Amino acid sequence: MNSFRRRGEVVFAVILAVVSLVLFVVPTGFQRSIYVNAEGARARVIATDDSMIIQTGLFRQGDQRCTVEVLSGSHKGLVMDGVNMLSGSLADDKVFKPGDIAWVLVERDGDDNPIFINMIDHYRLGKELLGALVFAAVLILFARFSGVRIIISFIFAFLCIWKMLIPATLHGLNPLFMCLATLMAITVTTLLLVGGVNRRSLAAILGALSSSLATALVGHVMTSWLAIHGSVLEQSESLLYAGFQNLDLTSLFIGVVALSAGGAIMDLSIDVSVAMAEVKDHAPGISRLELVKSGIAVGRAGVGTQTTTLLLAYMGAWLSVMMVYMAQSTPTLNILTGKMIASEIVQTLTGCTGLVLVTPLTSLIAGWLYVPAGRDS
Repeated sequence: MNSFRRRGEVVFAVILAVVSLVLFVVPTGFQRSIYVNAEGARARVIATDDSMIIQTGLFRQGDQRCTVEVLSGSHKGLVMDGVNMLSGSLADDKVFKPGDIAWVLVERDGDDNPIFINMIDHYRLGKELLGALVFAAVLILFARFSGVRIIISFIFAFLCIWKMLIPATLHGLNPLFMCLATLMAITVTTLLLVGGVNRRSLAAILGALSSSLATALVGHVMTSWLAIHGSVLEQSESLLYAGFQNLDLTSLFIGVVALSAGGAIMDLSIDVSVAMAEVKDHAPGISRLELVKSGIAVGRAGVGTQTTTLLLAYMGAWLSVMMVYMAQSTPTLNILTGKMIASEIVQTLTGCTGLVLVTPLTSLIAGWLYVPAGRDS
């Protein structure tokens, strides 16, 4: 039986890996480059000229001249001067030094001759991939085949958002519907990969999905009640100016709230389901009611840490904003009633509501699945 289950888990992991590969190669429909006469490439900075940089306190303005050697693309080997424009923004500006690897745009004339190099940013992809590979190796070393399944689940979740959710939303589908559909797909595959194809995973899936739908409903009610507009999402208003005026930002905000809480809801649902399965295995004669009570007891212990996890995640994302408010001596009431902080309160309360609901819902579903009819008392 164990070998059969093991084969089933391997087959499911392989199928999901193949699906992930298909998603990876499927185009999003938004590949058209706005730089029709330019080509992106890696380049090594050979020398720099900082004489045109104007330093004012912490901020730099002007431009930095960089002599670079192109390392990739059709202009590989080209040595040419590039320009790094500085705007006085610590978040956006970058300063290069000799030896740095940069990502540049080689701009060309009508005959494809390079005429200008624009310094975009430091090239970080290689280091990012190295970090990801080290993480994957450590995870596999610790969790073995479960680590492989976790990695596949992680990749699938990312590709679902990048290749399905975002393009479909930009093409005009309802953002809330797409967020929920994506969350459902990620929830089902993740719990099946992590928990295996069994009743424990089924109970966790049903509990997590029902809780996520309830979270979206609560988010919709609170967003309307507190008059929150979806433009509070960072950079979301830019989408309207980019030609997507019909995009419902408020629906997108509600979908993001549900999506953000989905991971914690999944975590708690599988914990409750597995704990109830263990109780059932060690006490086969337990009644459905007692089993449900056991699941709720387990969930009570986990919901406290999970709600704190959500609170820390949301507050961490806005910590600098709250520091600015405090540094400017902004009255507390002004902070709490402001749209940006109110939106974080909506996300926190909505996500925590989903976490509170997932325990009883998962417990009831698991009790119904684990205890046969006629033995529910």
